[in-house]
Amino acid sequence: MKIKEIAQKTLRIEADAIYRLADRINDDFERAVEILMSCKSRVVVTGMGKSGIIGKKIAATLSSTGTPSLFLHPAEGVHGDLGMLMKGDVVIAISNSGETEEIVSILPIIKRFNVPIVSLVGRMDSTLARRSTCAIDASVEKEACPLNLAPTASTTVALAIGDALAVALLEKRGFKEEDFAVFHPSGSLGKKLLLKVGDLYHTGEEVPVINENELISKAVIEMSSKGFGCTSVVDNDGKLVGIITDGDLRRSLEKYQNIFDKPVYQLATKNPKTISPDALAAKALQIMEEFSITTILTVDDNKHPTGIIHLHDILSAGIV
Repeated sequence: MKIKEIAQKTLRIEADAIYRLADRINDDFERAVEILMSCKSRVVVTGMGKSGIIGKKIAATLSSTGTPSLFLHPAEGVHGDLGMLMKGDVVIAISNSGETEEIVSILPIIKRFNVPIVSLVGRMDSTLARRSTCAIDASVEKEACPLNLAPTASTTVALAIGDALAVALLEKRGFKEEDFAVFHPSGSLGKKLLLKVGDLYHTGEEVPVINENELISKAVIEMSSKGFGCTSVVDNDGKLVGIITDGDLRRSLEKYQNIFDKPVYQLATKNPKTISPDALAAKALQIMEEFSITTILTVDDNKHPTGIIHLHDILSAGIV
């Protein structure tokens, strides 16, 4: 058999296993979700070998979607790690055979803690299934391994059940994008939903400001010294009345002669876009894209310029 055919066969076996699993989702799955929803503490996931690796991923997925979780190695459990169990926990135990020695050996201790057990098992008549508070059928017809030995389809099914549990819990809890961002502050989504203009903007002496009655020549000096390609324009009370950009200067050179001797107010763009420091930086990016601009000013309650944010500030922060 060609390599490509082996890969295709493997994927079809595993896809078929998940497809069959979907038809077996029943009241046991709903009960498992209710048990996990009522958890007052943490979800402790345990599994041995390849099932343990899947268990670590399930614990990580649950934690990142609003269900505090951790992984317990069953072999280490009997050597002290069971001390991590607390009243109010729920255990998710993963075993294809349902007879994994290391897991079966810690079941009486878990029961002594009066901790509910949700199991993902390949045999519903197994010791683990019988001793669980709720058992979910994770059986497969065959492994993708041609010897039907290496955990392949069975671990894929266990992982899929873990994802299904996490998504069901996420939905029931009303978990939103903002909640996800809190647990992923360094990710792209986290930055979009957490970083504000006030976290990135420039303030104080960095903000370019020119009085509307000054000459354009002085505005150019202000623009060049601050390096934003623009300057805010204020009236005699310091209130924002306009903005002058590099683009305004280039367009004015085509229309007028001796523009550097003209007062700033003649060339300024009136009513420039402003944004609150409390607004999301992603919102500032949206405004920049919509109006084809590269900077936005912030103002206080008296309309005095207080800050400026540049497109590069936002992109450098990883917001795209």
